[in-house]
Amino acid sequence: MILGGGGTGGAGGDDLSSSAVSRWGYALSRRYQYLLDKSTPHVLGRWISFAAIAFIYGLRVYVVQGYYIITYGLGIYVLQLFLAFLSPRVDPEIEDLADEPMLPTRGSDEFRPFVRRLPEFKFWYSITKAFCLAFTLTFFSAFDVPVFWPILLFYWLVLFVSTMKRQIMHMIKYRYVPFSFGKQRYTGKKVAPTDDTDKVRP
Repeated sequence: MILGGGGTGGAGGDDLSSSAVSRWGYALSRRYQYLLDKSTPHVLGRWISFAAIAFIYGLRVYVVQGYYIITYGLGIYVLQLFLAFLSPRVDPEIEDLADEPMLPTRGSDEFRPFVRRLPEFKFWYSITKAFCLAFTLTFFSAFDVPVFWPILLFYWLVLFVSTMKRQIMHMIKYRYVPFSFGKQRYTGKKVAPTDDTDKVRP
């Protein structure tokens, strides 16, 4: 009887501790999500913070003179995110755009902005997480694979140039610009006003 009671008490204690940990994790995740939601309208501040993180990572790689494989993988991932940021949500090559909103043709129509495949906030969040993860990996010697880094840089530059060239040709072919500057309206052609008083003779 004594042993059974002790076992039950131990199980109850484990349940309480696991419940406390789950509550703490849930509260932490809610706080983290709250901070993310609060930072959404602060575009400039978010990108300044990312620039600081990227600078710290670059300084870390420069100081240790290593982890070039991690940097190369990070560059490939950033390039993929950037292409998704520049691409439309619906690809004109594979989707029928007949049901999509058309361009404005009347003065009452509003300008519809470019809809990205990867929104700006998700782009910033993904690239910031990638740099933080890469910075953490630089503290583990197992990821410091010796490699001739100019070869990796050359490969990345070739991939960047070829990919951006294809993306620019795609933009020219389908006539879209991945940036919107404010809300605009289609005003059509303006008709020059006529002064009827000039036609009246005294």
